[in-house]
Amino acid sequence: MTKVTDARPAAVSADELEAMDVPGFCASIERLKADIYRQIGPADFVHLRRIERYGRFATLVGYATAWIIPNPATAFLLSLGQFTRWLLAHHITHRGYDRVPGIPARYTSRVFARGWRRFIDWFDWLHPEAWDYEHNVLHHYHTGEDADPDVAERHLEFLRRMRVPRWLKYALIAVVACTWKIIYYAPNSMSVLDPTSRKRLRHEKIVSLTVGSVIDFRRPAVRRLWLVCYLPYATWHFGIVPLLFLPLGTTAVWCVFVNKLLAEAITNAHAFLVIGPNHTANDLYRFAFHYDRKEEFYVTQVMGSANYRCGSELTDYMSIWLNYQIEHHLFPDLPMRQYTRIQPVVKAICERHGIPYRQESVFRRFGRMLDVAVGKTSMRELEAFPRPAPSRTACSADC
Repeated sequence: MTKVTDARPAAVSADELEAMDVPGFCASIERLKADIYRQIGPADFVHLRRIERYGRFATLVGYATAWIIPNPATAFLLSLGQFTRWLLAHHITHRGYDRVPGIPARYTSRVFARGWRRFIDWFDWLHPEAWDYEHNVLHHYHTGEDADPDVAERHLEFLRRMRVPRWLKYALIAVVACTWKIIYYAPNSMSVLDPTSRKRLRHEKIVSLTVGSVIDFRRPAVRRLWLVCYLPYATWHFGIVPLLFLPLGTTAVWCVFVNKLLAEAITNAHAFLVIGPNHTANDLYRFAFHYDRKEEFYVTQVMGSANYRCGSELTDYMSIWLNYQIEHHLFPDLPMRQYTRIQPVVKAICERHGIPYRQESVFRRFGRMLDVAVGKTSMRELEAFPRPAPSRTACSADC
């Protein structure tokens, strides 16, 4: 049954959900999967290196001008360079390039950002090992479920229920947007690992770290968060890096420091804009069940995700290819370049089999997310997987 939690009419009625051709959809996706994996090749690595160069160029120009005067252009370039490292980490740690023939080991999930390479490949507030489990496993294979650690509606329930003017809620979200890797993503991802053994915790044993608990140093998880996330990142980016410009004078040091702070706010806000709306809107679903077959997995990934507009490489780059979120959740281990190729095919498959496919501009999707965040609307809830209409096309036996 479908439970609609806000006053807006359901975008897809219960009857329409039950009319979905689920087996046919699964079979079509499986055929596409087999075909697209065969097309992975050296061109995907060439594309990856080009994207990496974009980020390195932005970083180079950013630092080359950071010492002159605090300014938004320099801060944006520095933020874009940092943002590109997350872009690469996202797709590489998802094993997106493991199948590329002859690819250097440092661009595979087995090596990228592992151990000491974290400081070369992806030095951010987030710890790669923790994020790999929090995002690549728990989020992707429990999307919209209670076991999904990234259900924004659940995390923002306190804000949704606050009895304050709505403008104040929007102001609080603006603060969160500029700091969310620090106050949300780093502690939330570290929560999924045992602080002593560093082993992955089962969902029922995870106790999330919150803004109020990240200064409770009696907790081993908090001490580890500061030791491996907060202190290394802050010391390097806001201490050592500005001091490297000391030969140019103390004014240069302060200019770099201020530009780094501005860049931090910008890269957080940029990430919040393109990541936050992917699974949060009044036309997307939360699930009170866990799929038990492949065909259910495929359908729930589409019903719980939304795309942005797809187009030029610049658009894709600035969206870190999360404008292909539906395709990414169906095939999380594909190279970025392949998403641009299969997106029209996946959309056509969804339309042919009656699966709701959401796609709007990133700004429209962001507006939908804000409506949920402030309690103006709510996400839809699906209590059980809808019974599909009979189909002569069935998915393979391992579905």
